[in-house]
Amino acid sequence: MSGSVPLAMDVAQINAFLEREFPQIGIGRDFIVEEVGPLSARLRLVYDVRHLRPGGTMSGPSMFALADVGIWVAILAQVGPLPLIVTTNLNINFLRLPEPTDLVAEMKVFKLGKRLAVGEALLYSAGGSREPVAHATGTYSIPPR
Repeated sequence: MSGSVPLAMDVAQINAFLEREFPQIGIGRDFIVEEVGPLSARLRLVYDVRHLRPGGTMSGPSMFALADVGIWVAILAQVGPLPLIVTTNLNINFLRLPEPTDLVAEMKVFKLGKRLAVGEALLYSAGGSREPVAHATGTYSIPPR
C-alpha cells in the first residue's frame, strides 16, 4: 500500500490518536492497524471468544465493526486526526462463513471530498482462503476543520 501521496497520519500516529480519543475500541488488543497507505488501510480483528457467535465463528456484529473501524481508519490516514468523522451509512454483505481465526480487512477509499468520503472493506479469514468472507461499503461525514 505504498505510494508517493503523503499521508496525514501513519500507523503509529493513528494508534496514538485512537488510544487517546477512542480507547474503548480496543486498538492493539481487539483491532490492530497493520498498514495505512494512499487511500487504503489494512486492519486485523484478533480472534477471541468475545467475538464469536454460536457455532464458533466470528460474529456478524464483530465483522461489521471491523469494516466500520477499517474504513474510518483509512479516511483518518488521509485527512488527519479528526475525531468527529462519523459513519452516515454502512452496508455489509456476508459472503461465506469465516474460519475460527483472526479476520483481516483491506480498505480502499474511493471518494475523499471535503465533507464526505466513500470507501469499501473486504474481510478475509487470516491465513485461510483468499476468498472474502464479507464486503462492506460505507459513507462517512467529515466535519469542517
